[in-house]
Amino acid sequence: MRLLLDTHIALWAITDSPALPAEARRLILAPHNEIYVSAASIWEISIKHGLGRGDIPVSGGEAADYFIQAGYMTLDISTHHAVCVESLPPHHADPFDRMLVAQALSEPMRLLTHDKIVSLYSDTVILV
Repeated sequence: MRLLLDTHIALWAITDSPALPAEARRLILAPHNEIYVSAASIWEISIKHGLGRGDIPVSGGEAADYFIQAGYMTLDISTHHAVCVESLPPHHADPFDRMLVAQALSEPMRLLTHDKIVSLYSDTVILV
């Protein structure tokens, strides 16, 4: 299965946070799953870390390096992904989450999230 990690899941995974749900850990570590992190997540981490947000423990560059070390693949943002955002229902106002949903739907892949609102978009979203 191709899994796209939302930003918090990705950060919790690379920092081995106890906040990472056991089901997320199981899916990430399953050898048959391909794990992806979006460029949108790295962008979000960079912005929030640069603003001094305490809940973002690493810079965007550090996160990108950790994702590579963990064997995660990076999913770039395409024009098609950007256009797909426009057709999403207005469940969520966060532009980063909306981009992740658009990417997961258009690739297709499963989006792994801990955000109940994000899970409203599609049954392709896995809520953990």
